[in-house]
Amino acid sequence: MITQLLNNIWLVLLDTAFWLLIGLLAAGLIKTFIPSETMQRWVGGKGIGAILRAALFGAPLPLCSCGVLPAAIGLHRSGASKEATVSFLISTPETSIDSVAVTYALMGPVMAIYRPIAALVSAVVTGLMTAMVKEPLPPAAQPEEVSACCNSGAPAAPETPSCCSSEPAPASCCAGEDEPESGGCCGGETKAEAPRWLQAARYAGSELLDDISTWLAVGIVLAGVMMTFVPHDWMAQWGSGLDAMLLMLVVGIPLYICAVASTPVAAGLLLTGVSPGVVLVFLLVGPATNIASFALVRKELGNAVTAVYFFGIAVVSLAMALLLEWLLAHFGWTVEARLGEAHEVLPFWLSLGSAILLLVLALKPLRRRLLPVLG
Repeated sequence: MITQLLNNIWLVLLDTAFWLLIGLLAAGLIKTFIPSETMQRWVGGKGIGAILRAALFGAPLPLCSCGVLPAAIGLHRSGASKEATVSFLISTPETSIDSVAVTYALMGPVMAIYRPIAALVSAVVTGLMTAMVKEPLPPAAQPEEVSACCNSGAPAAPETPSCCSSEPAPASCCAGEDEPESGGCCGGETKAEAPRWLQAARYAGSELLDDISTWLAVGIVLAGVMMTFVPHDWMAQWGSGLDAMLLMLVVGIPLYICAVASTPVAAGLLLTGVSPGVVLVFLLVGPATNIASFALVRKELGNAVTAVYFFGIAVVSLAMALLLEWLLAHFGWTVEARLGEAHEVLPFWLSLGSAILLLVLALKPLRRRLLPVLG
């Protein structure tokens, strides 16, 4: 049984590795070639335009539900409206380029397309609901309180506005790049920069992968456990319908798991008989909410906005899940887990090489010895 478990975990890694590398590289290119000033300009303002821009801008960014908090709150303090801030808070952790790539590998094209659409709908609808809130906002929290999420071990992106304001750089920025001789994370005199393609590769293969590697490993192991110990169709008798979706809300809202790491877990749930609609609820609410985010959102945006934030995510997730179930039944589409089927999608040599490269990048001592240019 142990041998079978290890084999299944390896098969899930083979399924995931190539698509994750593609997604990481795309995320690195976005981060390198889109300046933080552009980000602030796009999500500023009020109304439906700002909500849409915030949702579209946040969707491909590789920030999880903890790392997105300092970025979103920094944007809010830079002038972004509360509705645009909420839209950004939802779309960013619910989907990203790397998570969409892994979703395609493990659950096929229907879920890979529907998942980001559902995330955007959730962000826009909740943003519109937030725009109707008239409650005065409380005094802004101190910058060091906003950075508590980073201090808990989930660093924010270097371009996080809360770290790069017009004030002098704080003693330690979220990304840990505050040395005076390098200009800190807020500009100033800097050393000669590496080519942009190399900056993108460094960010994707070291900083970003380091942020998600632990939770990604947990997700892959859990998927392997489900393949090994949970009989096929075991959960089918109670793994569908509105009751199961409501139960998944209760499980997913307090959970902290990033969009990439949630994907193999969701594929494992599919394999045990849970319906695609219930799995979608998990994919939407798991990355977008967690207990740690509640206090910071409440402190920055107020009680009413926080209530709308959680209510909007829950209601829209249920609605999009029910719509998915109807579409699958009406058009005959299928969503099936592809765990352990990497050899049927890609050449084995490509899956194997990608898995080895991913392991080298994820293990810092190996990465620094074999690929020192990435750090």
